[in-house]
Amino acid sequence: MSHKPFAASTERNSLPILEVIRREFQHASSVLEIGSGTGQHAVCFGNALHHLDWQTSDLIENHGGINAWLDEARLPNVHKPIELDVLTAEALPQDYDAVFSANTAHIMSYEAVVKMFSLVGEALRENGIFGLYGPFRQRGEFSTQSNADFDRSLRERNREMGIRDLEALDKLGESGGLVRERLYAMPANNCLAVWRKTAGVSDDNT
Repeated sequence: MSHKPFAASTERNSLPILEVIRREFQHASSVLEIGSGTGQHAVCFGNALHHLDWQTSDLIENHGGINAWLDEARLPNVHKPIELDVLTAEALPQDYDAVFSANTAHIMSYEAVVKMFSLVGEALRENGIFGLYGPFRQRGEFSTQSNADFDRSLRERNREMGIRDLEALDKLGESGGLVRERLYAMPANNCLAVWRKTAGVSDDNT
């Protein structure tokens, strides 16, 4: 139990996120979480939403912490993590009704964000949902000074990181048939953006 990783921010945001995905994923059965981190979200959401078959994933170095949470919770609908690096993945392992990711886009390189949206577009079934939680810019502007300061600190740490522009993410989604339907304001100046995989999208994006 002492070896479980713990993120205070994840503890704080779990219930607000849960209230959104309870609504958005109500018709889903299979969910892939990209970047499960500590595993706290998977345990919280899987425990509350028994109808969801929740597949965790992350880089291999994070699997031990995720498994510590899953081993303690023993939830039959939440599965041990698969190794997933969006930069190197050729495809996601199956089709899903929903994909969820939290606090990933701003710590990835933009190249990785592009690849993530491509993979999600391919992996989602028709009418599937992609929920992405985190801070965003809108129309190139930060919603708060604290987000601007956070973006600056990210880029000072690694110039590949940074808070992403929501309209740029919309354009990435379009190439894979993802259309943003809703944007939920969340605590601590974050948002949860929801895209849907639209019908009739060709795999040929040329």
